[in-house]
Amino acid sequence: MVYAILIVGLLAGVPIAISIVAALLVFMGLGDLPYTLRIVPTEMFKGLNSFPLLAIPLFVLAGEVMNESGITSRIIGFASVIVGRMRAGLALVNIWASVIFAGLSGSAVADTSAIGRVFIPEMEKKGYDRSFAAALTAASSVIGPIIPPSIPVIIYALIVSGVSVPALFMAGVIPGILLALFLSAYVMLMVKVDHDAAAEHDSGQSAGQALLAGILPLLMPVFVVGSILLGVVTPTEAASFAVAYALILGVFVYRNIALGALPRIFASAMKDSAVILIIIAAVSAANWLLTYNRVPNMLTDWVLANVDSKTTFLLAVIILFLLVGLFLEGIAAMLVLVPIMHPIAVSMGVDPVHFGILVIFNLMIGLITPPLGLCLFVAEGVANVGMARLIRAIMPFFFVEVLVLVILTFVPETVIWLPRVLGY
Repeated sequence: MVYAILIVGLLAGVPIAISIVAALLVFMGLGDLPYTLRIVPTEMFKGLNSFPLLAIPLFVLAGEVMNESGITSRIIGFASVIVGRMRAGLALVNIWASVIFAGLSGSAVADTSAIGRVFIPEMEKKGYDRSFAAALTAASSVIGPIIPPSIPVIIYALIVSGVSVPALFMAGVIPGILLALFLSAYVMLMVKVDHDAAAEHDSGQSAGQALLAGILPLLMPVFVVGSILLGVVTPTEAASFAVAYALILGVFVYRNIALGALPRIFASAMKDSAVILIIIAAVSAANWLLTYNRVPNMLTDWVLANVDSKTTFLLAVIILFLLVGLFLEGIAAMLVLVPIMHPIAVSMGVDPVHFGILVIFNLMIGLITPPLGLCLFVAEGVANVGMARLIRAIMPFFFVEVLVLVILTFVPETVIWLPRVLGY
C-alpha cells in the first residue's frame, strides 16, 4: 500500500516529500504496534536536527546574493577572455562560465537559470540553434554540484558518517574539469560554426579589465574551500562566510543590491532551502521504516551473495542510479539509496570518497534527463523551445556525460588522486 500511494502521488504530480509523508501516515495509521502516527513527525524533526544542515540554506543564500549582485556578467567576461577566441567560442564560454559559476553557487539549477538568461539569446544571435543553446546550458550546469562548494556533497557527508567533506570537495575538482573538457571537445569537433570564430565580450571592457573584474568573484570559492581544507572553519561556518562575502560584494563593492531588496532575496533563498529540507525530513522518516524492517541489511546480504566482483557491482550502481535519476530528484534519491548502497560499496572494496562522487555525478546527470530533469525544465522555461526539441538536442550531451561517468567509475585515480595528495 505504501508503494501504491507513493507511485500514485508521483504520477499525479504531487511533490515527492508530500507523497512520501502521505504514504507513511497511511501505513503508520493502519499498522500495528510499534507503528504509530507519531513516528512520522518525530523522525522528520530528528532528520533535520543537525547543525551541519545549516550549511544548505546558507550556501543557497550565497548563490542568490551572487546572482543579484551582477556576478554573472563578470564571470562571462572572464571566461570570454580565456576561451572566447577559440572555435565555437561562445559555446565554450558557456561551458567554462559554468565551471566558474560552480565555485560560487554549487547548484545546477541556479547555474542554468543565471547563465541561461544571458547565453541562450546571445548564442541564438550568433547563429546557434536556440534548442542547442538551451541544451548546452543545461548540460554544462551539471558541473555546478560537482566542483566545490557543493550542496549535494554536504548532504552526502551527512548521510554517510566518517566521509570527510573536504575530501569529497577535493575529489570533485578533477571530475568537474574533466566533464568541462569533454563537453568542450564535443562542441569543437561536432558543431559547425563559421559565424562564431570569436566570441566578443560586449561590455566595452578590455581583456585586462574583464580579467580584473572576475578576480573578486573567483576569490570566493578560494576563501570558502581553502578555509575548510585548512581546518580553520567547518563547512557550516564557511557557508556563513560565503554569505557575508557575497553581501559585501553586492551591497558595498558593486552596489547592485539595494538594502530594500534583501528581504526578497532572503525570502527566495528560504523558499529554495525549504524544498530541499522538507525532502530530507520526509526521507528521514522513510529511512526509519526501511531500517526497522532491516531492508538495507537484506539487500547487502543479497548483493554480497550474488555479485562476485567490484566491477559488476559498479556497473549495476551506474545503471541503478541512472534509472532512478529519471524519476526521482537527485537529493531525494541520494537520501533513499545511499544508506543502503554505501555499506555494500565499502564491503566490496570501493573507496568511500570515490563512491560518493560517483553517486553525486550519476544523480546530477538525472537533472538533464526526462521526464523530471529540473535543469531541463529551467532551460526550457528560459528558451521556450518546447520540451521535445530540447530533449532531442540534449541527448548527445547526455551520452558525453555518461562517458565521463564511465571513466570516473573505472579509473578511480581521477577521483581520489587529488584528495590523497592533499592528505585526505
